[in-house]
Amino acid sequence: MTREPATWRIWLHRGIIGLLVLGLIAVNVGVYTWYIDYYLIGILTLVGINIILAASLNLINGYTGQFSIGHAGFMAVGAYGSALISINLGWPFVVTLFSAALMAGLLGVVIGLPTLRLRGDYLAIATLGFGEIIRVLILNLPFTGGPRGLPGIPPKTTFFWVEAVAILTLIVISNIKNSSHGRALFSIREDEIASEAMGVDTTKYKVLAFAIGAAFAGVAGALFAHFQMFIDPKSFAFMKSIEILTMVVLGGMGSLTGSVLAATTLTILPEALRGFSEYRMIVYSAILVTLMPLRPQGLLGHLELTDLLPVRRRKTHSPVAPVQSEVSGRGSGRGGEFQ
Repeated sequence: MTREPATWRIWLHRGIIGLLVLGLIAVNVGVYTWYIDYYLIGILTLVGINIILAASLNLINGYTGQFSIGHAGFMAVGAYGSALISINLGWPFVVTLFSAALMAGLLGVVIGLPTLRLRGDYLAIATLGFGEIIRVLILNLPFTGGPRGLPGIPPKTTFFWVEAVAILTLIVISNIKNSSHGRALFSIREDEIASEAMGVDTTKYKVLAFAIGAAFAGVAGALFAHFQMFIDPKSFAFMKSIEILTMVVLGGMGSLTGSVLAATTLTILPEALRGFSEYRMIVYSAILVTLMPLRPQGLLGHLELTDLLPVRRRKTHSPVAPVQSEVSGRGSGRGGEFQ
């Protein structure tokens, strides 16, 4: 006698969720009891920073469908802004984090208003140019240290701060995704002209997504600066933006848990392959090239890990479906949530 497929699937998925929760608890116990050594704590800290970066870029690229490849520029603004505030003014660390978010978010609005009227490749080129402008400014401004970098940053970043900010980032972006504003973002991703025709203010929502994503990238930059205690323009070059974009694409455009999975994998994998010495990056690239033909839509596609649970699947549909429901609702007088 064989079991019903739904039964074992339920227990399998519950087991996966349970293992993830137990793993998170075990990591926290290991870190705070110093059972995990300083090197591994450093890797876990970088994992948390990359999760913030990947999740924030997913809000722009995955949810709104805007192809931005200048995310490292916002990270640089937050990193240098918080570092200079700490060195010159000595403000508390939490204030420097808010300052980094504010600076990067405002810059996101300033840059977003003119550039987000562009689409596709033009937007990608514009955001790439923005990232390079930020890097060149850092290279030439006297108070940033120029190409020599900025040393003497106070070591304020701990695993607690990174974990707290990463969880906060995931909660905020998840709430946006599951709100009417999130459905407006998905409608822009699916068909911008149609969403405009139905009354969605596409420019406002694109700038909003750009500003929120930039603010979280600025906070990630601040955490990175106070963790490394030294930053230079090379840390925020074009390849850093590509690295973040790779995490989003590998995890799945529009999947928050996919971004977490990909950021964790792509941060730990290069460290795990250090034993291969000079062949390390070749093996790393070969793994990526092998994965993409097998899962071209990313590891999780548009799905979240909780969507795999049959109980949730009856309640949660594809992101496109609620958009269609909202669109039809406007015609019957129930609309207006997009405005």
